[in-house]
Amino acid sequence: MDHLEHLDKHLVDELAQVARETIREELREQSRKQRRTAMLYAASGALALYAGAAVALAVGLALGIGLPDWAAALITAVILGVLAYVLRGAARPHRHPADHEAGYAAAHGRVAGGTPPVGPTGGLGMPYPPMPPTAPDAQAPRPDDIDPESPHHRA
Repeated sequence: MDHLEHLDKHLVDELAQVARETIREELREQSRKQRRTAMLYAASGALALYAGAAVALAVGLALGIGLPDWAAALITAVILGVLAYVLRGAARPHRHPADHEAGYAAAHGRVAGGTPPVGPTGGLGMPYPPMPPTAPDAQAPRPDDIDPESPHHRA
């Protein structure tokens, strides 16, 4: 019987080793593919950066034909700044001013127009309980505090 137990343990150890090697090889293959993809994305980003710089240079040179060089460079910089601002705005989720005010009122526990506050996921309530207006007094006993020395708690 001990011999069978030894074989079982040996078989379990061998299966665990095969499973570890298989998982290790699979992870190695996946990381190799992800590394290649990341390098291609990085190269694409670098080339896009240089292409954008070339376009900015072309715009500046075209403006420089009829304007002083400093004015052409300034106009190109303003164009790039406006494009950056527009792209940043496109990346952010849009909120209407009325939603912003309702969110502020709900976050501060205020109810506007008799409607309950709406949480960030669209449900009723707030994501966390409101803060009390003043800090609780640390010395004041709470009603749920139990004094172990009181006579009715002695054994």
